Amino acid sequence: MSIAALKARLPAYAKDVGLNLSSIAEEDGLTAQQKYGLMVACGHATRNGEVAAALEAEAAPHLAPEALDAARAAAAIMAMNNIYYRFVHLATNAEYRAMPARLRMSVVGKPGVEKVDFELWSLAVSAVNGCGLCIDSHEKVLREAGIGAATIQTAVRFAAVIQSAAVALETLGFAAAAAE
Repeated sequence: MSIAALKARLPAYAKDVGLNLSSIAEEDGLTAQQKYGLMVACGHATRNGEVAAALEAEAAPHLAPEALDAARAAAAIMAMNNIYYRFVHLATNAEYRAMPARLRMSVVGKPGVEKVDFELWSLAVSAVNGCGLCIDSHEKVLREAGIGAATIQTAVRFAAVIQSAAVALETLGFAAAAAE
């Protein structure tokens, strides 16, 4: 499946979602690795197999195997980190902020791709997962690396569009279940 096939599966009420999918597919303000890595990382972050498979199929011809694995790793590691650090941030008991996380996350330090690309993917996944502490942390690293606000905003736009596609497809399943 590809983005075109994914768009074809969207219900009529999600026309804007399809138009936005076309927009990210045509995005030219990112490197190919950044763009297609965002598709893969955000696709996996939605936890929707159809979306993840379609975006992997779209991205695979444009990514080296190491970049494909790094994008998957960004989704996986941020799934863990976003839960943990969102808890630390939201808990009123400050004692948790002083405790070591004791979570293995070596892929963050050595992702197998340019650090900036991995940080961009991690930021977008953190947006999908709603972890403000992680969003701030990754945005700070990106800004210190010279990445501008427009690129960061583009990554979050990818996250928003891809998440909306997953929601639109899930509503099809709800409608089918209700009709039975």
